[in-house]
Amino acid sequence: MSTRTSSARYARALFDVAQKEADLNLVRNDLVALVTAVSDNPELGRVLTSRAVPDAARRNVIVAVGEKIGVATPVLKLLSLLAERRRLDLLPEIASVYAERLLEHQNVVQAHVTTAVPLSAEASQRIEEGLKTATGKQITMRVAVDPALLGGVVARVGSTVYDGSVRTQLKKLRDQLVAQG
Repeated sequence: MSTRTSSARYARALFDVAQKEADLNLVRNDLVALVTAVSDNPELGRVLTSRAVPDAARRNVIVAVGEKIGVATPVLKLLSLLAERRRLDLLPEIASVYAERLLEHQNVVQAHVTTAVPLSAEASQRIEEGLKTATGKQITMRVAVDPALLGGVVARVGSTVYDGSVRTQLKKLRDQLVAQG
């Protein structure tokens, strides 16, 4: 079974429990805090993933870290389970899958928008509203600048790409001219 599949199962179970027992956003924040704590402390990461460390010690360490951070009870239970099963290495992926599931639950999608020049606040707002209308969902945008576009906007929402770039329009025009030959 792939790590993504395993992570998705743990994240789904955590999400289901968190819906009943905790604040969904708080659980996401707890997962991010734990991933950050482990990544900021390489020694802690080695202890949590080393086969030389006894399972009970690994469990005690990660639960102590979780308690020190003040994570919600469902997250503490997940940490304990992951430690017992030697799957703490899945924690970053679980956090990522959980965040995706939370956005989906909140009817929010991530849009990756690329423009030739930086967007003004007004232009950004118009693009966000257009994407909201096109998808029927709330939008969070990540904006990048790529001068190779020459002008216009390329927006990717999930697997759908909205390409209104000058570069693409010129390519289509060239292809039409070549085809007419």
